[in-house]
Amino acid sequence: MTKPLHAIKLLALTFCFSAICAVNLSFGQGKVLDKIIAKIGDEYILLSDIENQKLSMQQNGMDVSSASDCDIIEGLMYEKLLTNQAVLDSIEVKDEVVNQEMESRLRIIADQIGSIERLEEFYGKSVAQIKAEFFDVIKKRMQAERMKESITEGVDVTPKEVKEFYERLPKDSIPYINSKITVAQIVMYPKVTELDKKVAFKTITEALERVQSGERTFQTEAVLTSDDPGSKLEGGNLGWQSRGTMVPEFEAELFKLKKDEISPIFETQYGYHFLQLLNRKGDNYEVRHILVTPKVDKKALVKAKQRIDSIYAEIQKGTITFNEAANQFSEDENSSGNGGKIVNPYTGDYKWDLQNINEIDPQMSQFIGRLEPGDCAPPSLYDNFMEQKQGVRIVKLLSQTKPHLANLTEDYQLIQMAAMNEKKQKVIDAWVRRKISGNYVWMEEELVGRCEFKYEWVRKGS
Repeated sequence: MTKPLHAIKLLALTFCFSAICAVNLSFGQGKVLDKIIAKIGDEYILLSDIENQKLSMQQNGMDVSSASDCDIIEGLMYEKLLTNQAVLDSIEVKDEVVNQEMESRLRIIADQIGSIERLEEFYGKSVAQIKAEFFDVIKKRMQAERMKESITEGVDVTPKEVKEFYERLPKDSIPYINSKITVAQIVMYPKVTELDKKVAFKTITEALERVQSGERTFQTEAVLTSDDPGSKLEGGNLGWQSRGTMVPEFEAELFKLKKDEISPIFETQYGYHFLQLLNRKGDNYEVRHILVTPKVDKKALVKAKQRIDSIYAEIQKGTITFNEAANQFSEDENSSGNGGKIVNPYTGDYKWDLQNINEIDPQMSQFIGRLEPGDCAPPSLYDNFMEQKQGVRIVKLLSQTKPHLANLTEDYQLIQMAAMNEKKQKVIDAWVRRKISGNYVWMEEELVGRCEFKYEWVRKGS
């Protein structure tokens, strides 16, 4: 018998966007009609829900063979218990929030399949029909998630509990931690002048004229002219997006257009654009664009380099600390207020795996390999790919750990999080057992006899 998966892990599976088409289950030569196999309060589980869950797992790249039908059923039972209690406790989710979640999930599936049209073709339904059919499903799942959050609200762990949790861990269960670094930077950007903007505007005006006259196709012009590295090689195509994904100025122009129309030139924080609406279905749209970002004059870049060179010299002499210089002079909005330290968006702290930081800042590895903790790299050019800006910067390696087994000194936050999850799970376990006894729960006798569940949903032989 496969050991049941952790309840919290099973719940995560049920929150994936399930296969949207109805499923007929076939075993051997015969065909089994769908039927109710379990019920909690007013919520029920169908036989087809098991197969739908497997399809959902496959769509999300998970190993279906690692979970038995019993594992899946327990995850669904847990979700239904949460949903039923959410209704009883009047936990509500606003329709607009559900619609936003629906749009996000449909966009992910459309990207995987290839397009909104292919999604509609695959499921044999329009986007509007899919939304209408699965609105209540998504809403219930969001209610269940809020119910789960309310159960563990206020749960916290003390330093003593974290220490006790760590000391209870079997030695072979302590995770191995890769080398971590913390880095800081001082950044200066040369100022974009009106002349720089005029040059960029002239460039994009000429590009638009070539597209409108037919001298070049939109796709060719994007490859040759656009400054958007993520779309230029795709002919400017941004794929399917949903309302709210792009900056407001971009969508303001987009939603004025009819299919295949090209917009006039407009400006955003990234530069000058024009776009073509390829397709639109409600709040979902497919669009391509061309972006021209104002390029700073080389003289301005030289001036910024001279300014940061003088700051670097003061840091080296000890006239000013790196931390003080970052707070006083750095023009990087994300790090200037905290001594230049770069926050890891994956974890919310300042520690980075080198691989992760290189995904966001590909130039970082060239500094780290030749710096010792406490050292600063001399000023160099900086390409901010996220904001499409070029500047100059000083990088400082604040600390670097060696690969090691997790310990309370270097990895307290990680261990604290694990201790918190364990404590929350105990609260959830107690809540589930209490609610089972206070709700109507029914399950097919064959399942009760065959499955070894974590929770005693129905007493065997009762």
